[in-house]
Amino acid sequence: MTTLRHCLIDRAGRLLMRKLIAEKLKIPWDRISLQRTEKGKPFLVNENSKLNFNVSHQGDFAVLAAEQDCQVGVDIMKTDLPGSGSIEEFFRLMNRQFTEKEWVSIKSMNSNWDQLDMFYRHWALKESFIKAVGVGLGFNLQRIEFEVSPIHMEIGKIYKETKMWLDDEQEKWTFEEVLLDKQHHVAVALGESDSLLGPSPKIKSVEQSSFTVLTFEDLVASAIPMSSEDPDYWINYQSKQEVPFRQRSSV
Repeated sequence: MTTLRHCLIDRAGRLLMRKLIAEKLKIPWDRISLQRTEKGKPFLVNENSKLNFNVSHQGDFAVLAAEQDCQVGVDIMKTDLPGSGSIEEFFRLMNRQFTEKEWVSIKSMNSNWDQLDMFYRHWALKESFIKAVGVGLGFNLQRIEFEVSPIHMEIGKIYKETKMWLDDEQEKWTFEEVLLDKQHHVAVALGESDSLLGPSPKIKSVEQSSFTVLTFEDLVASAIPMSSEDPDYWINYQSKQEVPFRQRSSV
């Protein structure tokens, strides 16, 4: 993967947000105003809407999840070898990010690759929750613990069996998980609580639907230019040197 490709996927995530808002809320592209909270969660400015949405990108995909009347967070992780060092060393460096029970689950897998795959599945789940409540990376990840189910997932099938504990108390959040392909895990967190320290959320019945794969042409089919065309911008963008993009160990 290259830095150029990484930038393009990041921009695809921004296009996904605008396409969603334009289609669901009927707001023209050039009138959509997006900002981020202090912790980086995107939101729509000056619109009386209960539509909550979140985006994530890594590897070959950018993903978006959205729901009415409940908090939503999404994260995608690509299973890949660490940028440097062994898997054992990588796990040692990440030891504080998971509970003892989670590490038992991760290391119970038969091969090093399967352990790495389970690691990133847990990581996507934790990030989806953190992004849903919008508390940022300063949150102690060992306060939340996941019991993943099932252990093995089929590509394209949505699972909702995984459970979460916060400060040793089981929470009523819903977590939807899906494998987009053999390497890309997606986790979607759904909850109604307005605060991490508030009461456990009660989830309304949420219509389950799989992800729809969109091309760039799909994303911009109804787009409206937000500024005049600048040919020099694209020429300068193409001239950027492509260098290897190291697999991230945190987000």
